[in-house]
Amino acid sequence: MDYYGIASILIVFSALFGYINVKYLKLPITIGLMLITIVFTIIVVVIGQFDDTLLLREKELITQIDFKTVLLDIMLSFLLFAGALHTNFNQLKTQRGPVLVFATLGVLVSTFLIGIFMFYMFSLFGYHISFIYCLLFGALISPTDPIAVLGILKKANAPKKLEAKIVGESLFNDGVGVVVFLTIFSIAESPNAAIEVSQILELFGIEVLGGIGLGLVLGYTTYKLLKSIDNYEVEVIITIATVMGGSLLAHKLHMSAPLAMVTAGLMVGHDTVRNSAMSEITEAYVDKFWELIDVLLNTVLFVMIGMEMLVINFERNFIIAGLIAIPLVLFSRYASLWFPIKFFAKKLEFVPNTNLIMTWGGLRGGISIALALSLTQEMHRELFLVITYVIVVFSIIGQGLTVESIIKRLTNKLD
Repeated sequence: MDYYGIASILIVFSALFGYINVKYLKLPITIGLMLITIVFTIIVVVIGQFDDTLLLREKELITQIDFKTVLLDIMLSFLLFAGALHTNFNQLKTQRGPVLVFATLGVLVSTFLIGIFMFYMFSLFGYHISFIYCLLFGALISPTDPIAVLGILKKANAPKKLEAKIVGESLFNDGVGVVVFLTIFSIAESPNAAIEVSQILELFGIEVLGGIGLGLVLGYTTYKLLKSIDNYEVEVIITIATVMGGSLLAHKLHMSAPLAMVTAGLMVGHDTVRNSAMSEITEAYVDKFWELIDVLLNTVLFVMIGMEMLVINFERNFIIAGLIAIPLVLFSRYASLWFPIKFFAKKLEFVPNTNLIMTWGGLRGGISIALALSLTQEMHRELFLVITYVIVVFSIIGQGLTVESIIKRLTNKLD
């Protein structure tokens, strides 16, 4: 099947499941679509025990989609730019200290804690898995998914200061998380090669700092172009070109495209840029266009995540390992946030129980699955893929459905 056919089927499923969710379930779109898709897939599997025509067709469709490439190289840049464009820059600026530490030190600490916990868990169950592979899993599961977080927090009515921390962290930590993952991946691929700290620091510098620097250049260039004309059609196209051209350039320069898009989106969405470079009609069209892109790609993404279960090898022991890993991952996130929150609480006002809320509100999503799919068989790909999928499904459905009530209960107020 060609790309147009695959895209058409995904859009049709997304529209159908989206309609069912809005009409009957009335859940946040990320939760509703994923839940409906999983139920649909289970029904297809059950029907497949009697007539496997539909089952084979759906499996054929999923196997033709390169989930990792579609998400990380195409969809992610659009989603991050859209999310950053509508993020409260002033709140994020106020919370920049903790957000920066959460997205860097927090990811590193969580990666190592999860790696250690998983290594000893596997040892207890008689699985002899190298520590470097457990560390690799820690890297892919540590970053919170901005796509999932943004979609659910819109309806959770979190206090603005808290929302800025969660959203800001999730926007930046996936870029950092991907760099950490790639670094550990290169070490795991060549376990006997000498590890040079300078090479690791160089990779971090180019990917992270280079990505942010490129985003600043893209954002400033976009601002200048928008300011020099007054034509909403062309100005919307300019923002699209920023994302597509900027992502392509980031990949060519081996810089972090996600961090570049977050930075560019924050700049273009800043109140100063909006007031000086966009007319009211341009601002309205830019916002509505990127809101639509955000919703469209979100629906397609979570339909893809739900359907992905058809091609995953759900062995009983793998599922058990995934269920055990859920509390280990949650505890690791709580521990990785503890010191930064204690440190910054002296300087900034934190809402009550910030650590608990950020732990429960830090959802995992498609990025973790995409990274798990990139593992090789030698890295125990099937095992870690099932564990990742179990954690992601629990995160989106279990945590996502309860995060609003948790926020209300722990903060005692909403603003």
